[in-house]
Amino acid sequence: MKKAPLYSRSRRPAEATPPAPPPVDAAPAAPAARARRRRVPAEAWWAAGGAAVAVAVLLAAGPLGHGARVLTQDDIDAAVRASLEKEPLPSAAAKAYEAIAPSVVRVVALGDGHAEGHAEGHDPADDAERAMQRSLGTGVVVIDNGTILTNLHVVWGANKLRVTFADGTESPARLVGVQTENDLAVLRADRIPDDLVAATMRSTADLRPGDHVIAVGHPFGIGPSVSYGIVSGLNREFRSETGKRTLTNLIQFDAAANPGNSGGPLVTMDGQVVGIVTAILNPSEERTFVGIGFAVPIENAAAAAGMPPF
Repeated sequence: MKKAPLYSRSRRPAEATPPAPPPVDAAPAAPAARARRRRVPAEAWWAAGGAAVAVAVLLAAGPLGHGARVLTQDDIDAAVRASLEKEPLPSAAAKAYEAIAPSVVRVVALGDGHAEGHAEGHDPADDAERAMQRSLGTGVVVIDNGTILTNLHVVWGANKLRVTFADGTESPARLVGVQTENDLAVLRADRIPDDLVAATMRSTADLRPGDHVIAVGHPFGIGPSVSYGIVSGLNREFRSETGKRTLTNLIQFDAAANPGNSGGPLVTMDGQVVGIVTAILNPSEERTFVGIGFAVPIENAAAAAGMPPF
């Protein structure tokens, strides 16, 4: 049975309100009940684990005899640091990429007059022309039936579309939906991996400038590639190079993006998609990244795929 698309409303904790005092004549809760109500945050488990390692390291050095120095918090902190230096934890960006990587696909759009593969006796010089006449981009799986979001400019005018999934599975794909005002296209792959994973999408309602993000894609056809940065601004506007189209309500970010990143996901540190990379700004005529990229908010992108709002 196919799974429904996954959504996450927010990861920012709401401000806590103080609990109401119990009635004066109320009996104290049983220890087991109190334990069930009290959740231990994940950070506490890490701290407890680190402290246990530290204590074990210090005690391994020998028992504390009469007059020995008392174990202090500084001793524990030093032991934890030493343990982490030997086996450092993965970065937040690495964990975010691990979460989104199975859902990222490479998109190839072939123009008129192109046949895939090489005919017998083909001229190698034709390969250069073939490369110039095809569009390379990125997409992200949003439903595990093979529904993929990408940019409209990646696939526009193509007569053949092909996608490559994270596990190497290749498949023809069909254009099944467009949202021209946001440069979005929806593809459906004809063949999908058995264990295809759809990305989890997250509302941008609480996204703020300064939040860390990664951009994942296939810049210049190289990939999958991940770059790391922050949200630089919200509700930005971008006019296309030809001046024929203006995109609005965009997320501005500074994670490196180049041609080929188009259509790829913009991802928060919890591994959830908040936008679809759609454009880069370079005041010169070069199509390379200078630090300003734009992404369509995932709410718009989800609507393009006919999904319910957050």
